[in-house]
Amino acid sequence: MPKDVPPRWDRRMQQRLARGEAAALGELYDRFASLVHSLAHRVLGDETAADRITREVFGYIWQNPDAYDPKQGSLRSWVARITQGHAVARLRQAELGRGSREELEQKVRRATAAARADYIVTSMPAPLRAALELAYFKRRDYRQAAADLRISEDEARRRLRLGLQLLSTANVLPQEDSAPPGYGPPGYGTPR
Repeated sequence: MPKDVPPRWDRRMQQRLARGEAAALGELYDRFASLVHSLAHRVLGDETAADRITREVFGYIWQNPDAYDPKQGSLRSWVARITQGHAVARLRQAELGRGSREELEQKVRRATAAARADYIVTSMPAPLRAALELAYFKRRDYRQAAADLRISEDEARRRLRLGLQLLSTANVLPQEDSAPPGYGPPGYGTPR
């Protein structure tokens, strides 16, 4: 299945979920379960907790399909936001009492930024991702990346610059309570 989900598919999927079609939930799970699990694992660092969050997220979606608003973004982004909200809430709950509030919030910010970076990389178009992977994992400069990708050096520079600009947004945290309604579990974005 293609990574870029057309908005029409998103609306149709929401309608199917709202009608209670179990097959729709299965299709949504097949498409987004690995995204949900990897984001949860990135925040929590625990396989069992990530499995639990995956079940919770799809349970939330099944019970609240009308919470998705196509005007606010793609279904994929909504699912990622719900996952992040659930995982951060679980991290806060697990870390409660293990240090100061500032230490906890710093850990939450680091985990959230790492999860956002993972999501950004997996969501970016394949040409940008390929250029970044060459630069990061294989330590290629833009000239070597251009040769490996069989593109011009200018195009390689453009792809790397754009990919890095997208990644730089991973450290930008949303303001408190800035998530639109339905884009996270109850209490998402509020201080604990």
